Amino acid sequence: MAMIEVQRLLKRFGPKMVLRNLNFQVEAGEFVALLGPNGAGKTTFLRILSSLSRPTLGEVWVAGYNLPNQAAAVRRRLGVVSHMPLLYGDLTAEENLSFYGRMYGIDRKNARIDEVLEMVGLTPRRRDLVRTFSRGMQQRLAI
Repeated sequence: MAMIEVQRLLKRFGPKMVLRNLNFQVEAGEFVALLGPNGAGKTTFLRILSSLSRPTLGEVWVAGYNLPNQAAAVRRRLGVVSHMPLLYGDLTAEENLSFYGRMYGIDRKNARIDEVLEMVGLTPRRRDLVRTFSRGMQQRLAI
């Protein structure tokens, strides 16, 4: 099963066509980079993929769920890390994860914090303030 599948995607803002007949798929474990000049539709596509915008036409599937029909299920499985992670510098790594865990209603929060810190290689830094982390460490924590 493709993790992302896009078929005949079209997005129009009034008379302006931003995405035209976009087709592709991303399999599990693959990495994708969106490259293009300003105005090429990169942000528009990411907004559609994250269910913040609806396509004009076409089909978008994420982890087997259809957008926009199953947007809530997609949002539960999708994460986005931008160039500026939304972390609190005056909180520790552990405190940031605890905060977001409460915000998203994640069960077994403490066990999950341990698991996530181990997964991203930040267990030794769990009690350090995030503002002391390198940019790469902040990006890993934000994932």
